Amino acid sequence: MAETPTIYEWAGGSAAFERWLNVFYDLVEADELLAPVFGGTVGAEHRDHVAAWWIEVMGGPARYGETLGGYESMLSHHRGLEITPAQRLRFVTLLSQAADDARLPADPEFRAAIMAYAEWGSRLAVNNSAAGAEVAEHAPMPRWGWGVAPPYIESDSSG
Repeated sequence: MAETPTIYEWAGGSAAFERWLNVFYDLVEADELLAPVFGGTVGAEHRDHVAAWWIEVMGGPARYGETLGGYESMLSHHRGLEITPAQRLRFVTLLSQAADDARLPADPEFRAAIMAYAEWGSRLAVNNSAAGAEVAEHAPMPRWGWGVAPPYIESDSSG
């Protein structure tokens, strides 16, 4: 039986995550609710750093944690933004749309895994961005897995 791949591997590696997040941020720049959160445009550095975060969380290389500041850095980028529930929902919705547009794997297990992380992380971002929020100042980088439904990999029954 084949070993279960990481979400990162199943997606197609770094190139797939970079493609997806670039499509996503293009959608964000055109969105009246989210564009102001990013000052109207999302630069190459921001896109690169968010891709590095997602790549690491989903089982890829640990560049964000090792060279870009880890959890504490991500927390610092969200503090004081006061992300609204409507902005959070639009964020998650556009991530899902971008996954389709970027032609990420469409199997339900993969989509459930990445969207579960988007839901979890975006809800933390709303909390951590609130004025006067009490937050966990230090935490490890999250490591996301398949949850209850890993990808279906047909076994070789020939022996």
